[in-house]
Parts: sequence; structure tokens; C-alpha cells
Amino acid sequence: MARADQIKALIQSHLDDDPDRFYSVAMQVAAREAKAGHGKLAGDLRDLVDRAKAQQATNQAARKTVSIGQPRGELANLLTVSHPKGRLADMVLGDSLSCQLDRIVREQRHAADILSHGLEPRRKLLLMGPPGTGKTMTASVLAGELGLPLFQVRLDGLITKFMGETAAKLRQIFESTQQARGVYFFDEFDAIGSQRGLTNDVGEVRRILNSFLQMIEQDSSHSLIIGATNHPDILDNALYRRFDDLLHYSLPDESHLAALLRARLASKTTKSMPWEYLASIAAGLSHAEVTRAADEALKTALMSRKTVVSKTAIITALEEQQGVSERLSNR
Repeated sequence: MARADQIKALIQSHLDDDPDRFYSVAMQVAAREAKAGHGKLAGDLRDLVDRAKAQQATNQAARKTVSIGQPRGELANLLTVSHPKGRLADMVLGDSLSCQLDRIVREQRHAADILSHGLEPRRKLLLMGPPGTGKTMTASVLAGELGLPLFQVRLDGLITKFMGETAAKLRQIFESTQQARGVYFFDEFDAIGSQRGLTNDVGEVRRILNSFLQMIEQDSSHSLIIGATNHPDILDNALYRRFDDLLHYSLPDESHLAALLRARLASKTTKSMPWEYLASIAAGLSHAEVTRAADEALKTALMSRKTVVSKTAIITALEEQQGVSERLSNR
């Protein structure tokens, strides 16, 4: 077994963030075990060290040792950066969608093994579905799960009226995916991915879309590129095969609504709260709308200096949100 001084050296090298020293001591332990006749253990230790070195090399290539707090120069007008802490467990989604997202996270975490066999982990994703169903939160959660910054593309800075300028700005964003690993999120993606011929300015729309198609196909970074749209029906068909995975979002059913309300409010309500009944009142609302209603009920309790959120407060907040949703749909 490893000597006491070797164990201390392993721990100290980890604390000092000195991987080279850590690998050196680990190989000494492996050699010691080999001399002691523990060939299987020695081989396993050497394999683990080799895998750790490969993982480190891949991570360094992926990140290019670049860490940026805020985009600078022209990129400051194109990207907004944040550092989310969310997790998949925070989301209430259907089984199929949960499995897709879990697979994406696992492939990213095992990227070194996948890349070493000439394969590519999924990292170009298209999220499709009605507003408020969790698309933006998905981008945030993937960043949180993987410990990556979230770069949200600012459409107001990207889309311009000058011929060729949008394509040039797109190129800057794709260059950034190479320089700074992260999750790059194009919300309202149909603004640049709509079918050629849907607008009067066909020439410029075609140029923008063709530029995006070319750039995403050529992109070989280790960043995640995510597009989200409420209107998949107007996207150009050529886009779909450029993405590694298509994720479909829908309004939650009553079982998911009950789970969402419970997750948001259970710690502030009584154990006898009728979640299924409340879900029936929330039927037809999106994740975002139910979350907003839950927050309103919480605020009502806080302003009334109550420690428990009442059933009445939750019902009132849900009914108010239903009214808002109905007015918006009738506009």
C-alpha cells in the first residue's frame, strides 16, 4: 500500500492544484505496488493516471486556458455573460426531455473518451416549443451542470440593417466559441433562421442564414451552441441537420404542474396542501407562468408577515395568471 508520505504528497499536490506532481506521486505508488506483486492494482493505477492526463489535455484544448469575465470590445454588444448555478434536478420536465438533457450532460462530461474514439459529443442543440416552457432555463441549467459561462446572444446587437454586417458579427460570435468555452444561447432563433423567402428582404435574409449554416457546420469548438424558437414552423429546413439534437418542449400536463407547484412551494405550505387540485386550476399555463404565480403567492405571504402560504393565496395567484394569459392570447 502507499506510504504515509506518498498519501500526504497526493493530498498536498491536489490542494496546490499541481497535477504534474499528483501524477508523479501516483506513478510512484503504482511502481511500489508492482514491486509488491500487486500487478493488477499497479496496472489499474497507471490506467487511471493515463486517463486523467488525457482528460486534462482535452480540457486545456477545449478551454484554451481562456477565462473571461465579460466580453470586451465589439463582443460586449453581442454577448451577455452569466454564471448560472442551476441543475437538472431544478427542472420539472417530461421523461423523454429529461433523458435527452441527461444524455447531453453525460456526453459532455465524458467528452475526452468520446473524442478519443473519433466521435463527437452532442453540443449543437435546437430547442423548440411555446413560450415559457423551459427553453431559456435549459440553456442556464446546462451551463450550471457543466460549470460553464452562459453567453446569451443579443439580437439587438447582432441584427442590423446594413448589408453584410450581421454575417460579420455572427463570425465574431463563432470565433468566440473557439476562444472561450461556454454555452452560447441564441434565443428567438427564428430571427436569423427563418425560411428564405418569407420576408421582403429575401437577399439579406438568405445571406444571414447561409452564413449561419456555414459557420455552425464548420464550428469545431468545444462550446455548446443552442438555438431556441417559439416558431419551429418557420425555420428553414436546412437548419435541422446542422444540429446534433432537437428538443421539443410543450405545456406541462397536470401531473407536471402539481410537481412544479410542490417543488416551488412545499417548504412554505402545510403538508395537506391539495397539489392536484391546484394543478387543475393551473391547467393550460406554462412553466414560467406557474412559477410566476407561485412567486406572487410567496410575496403575498411575506407582505402579510405570514410564515405559511395559504391555499387561497395560491389559487388567487393562479387565477390572476390565467386571466393575464387569456388576455395575451386574445391580443
